[in-house]
Amino acid sequence: MQLQQLAYFVAVAEVRHFTQAAEILRVAQPSLSKQIRALETELGASLFSRARGNITLTPAGETLLPLAKRILADVDTARLEVQELAGLRRGRVRLGATPSLCAGLLGDVLRRFHDAYPGVQLIVEEGGSRDLVRDLTRGLLDLALVILPLHGDPPLETTPILREHLVVASPAGNAGGEGARASGRDGAQVPRRSHLRIEDLRNRPLVMFRSGYDLREATIGACRAAGFEPRFAVEGGEMDAVLRFVEAGLGVAVVPSMVLAGRPLLRGTPLVVSEQAADREPPRRGQHGPGLLRTIALARRKDVDRTHAARAFEDTLATFLVEAALAGSLPAGVESLVSA
Repeated sequence: MQLQQLAYFVAVAEVRHFTQAAEILRVAQPSLSKQIRALETELGASLFSRARGNITLTPAGETLLPLAKRILADVDTARLEVQELAGLRRGRVRLGATPSLCAGLLGDVLRRFHDAYPGVQLIVEEGGSRDLVRDLTRGLLDLALVILPLHGDPPLETTPILREHLVVASPAGNAGGEGARASGRDGAQVPRRSHLRIEDLRNRPLVMFRSGYDLREATIGACRAAGFEPRFAVEGGEMDAVLRFVEAGLGVAVVPSMVLAGRPLLRGTPLVVSEQAADREPPRRGQHGPGLLRTIALARRKDVDRTHAARAFEDTLATFLVEAALAGSLPAGVESLVSA
């Protein structure tokens, strides 16, 4: 089995077309087809079904595809690791991050890393935590900033780095004012209180993220635990779309507090587990007290050594968080879990 054969197989599997795959790889189609047939002969199974011109994966092809992608990714990582032996003048970091981090403090971390290692290529994939875990496990990412706990038992090791508080985002106008009543958007207005309970969302229209978003599951689960089904005004958006829909007065949304920085049209009201918890445990400076929290961790594969560039990024991230915590410059509602 040759790496070239696996690369040809992955290309055909992704576009489901031999001619298009050959064009992407810049090889002649007969040569590509010959290598695919040789791979099928070696494996003793057909990888593609070619019925009536439609190219689909056979069960053997479905089994091979994630393994082939992982093998090719590992080979690429090995090549970069050898190239980096001369130092971090070159290299690559493929980083996965949730939308709240991409919209929040990640930009400052990336700028610091780029200033220190300008020759290292940075590739950022924005996505939900479950999608990032999947891509990291398959070798498509070097590192990922994900939400704990992880679902299932992926072969990853994680280091908690941040704890962020979830808040109810609502339009920043006066709650229940004349403008809200005139526009028929009373449901999007939240009273100016120090905190809200999950129960307070019972009769409020929610702007909800698309399926697969971690915040969607967290919000729905909290509402159900409080004994009610949430009511959606609109659903299916990514982070930026959800915030814009809230600004427009369509409803409220449960979001990480850090994403509201720089959005004067929105305000965040902390969520607490109960009134008793809020009275018993007052918030610390820069925090919102007991409530809906989530922990962000840096994840990496257990079975692959990190490249020099990935280790350098981890060090840069940890140093940034320690310094930001000491300077009190972390976004409101965000707590560093990295020790000095």
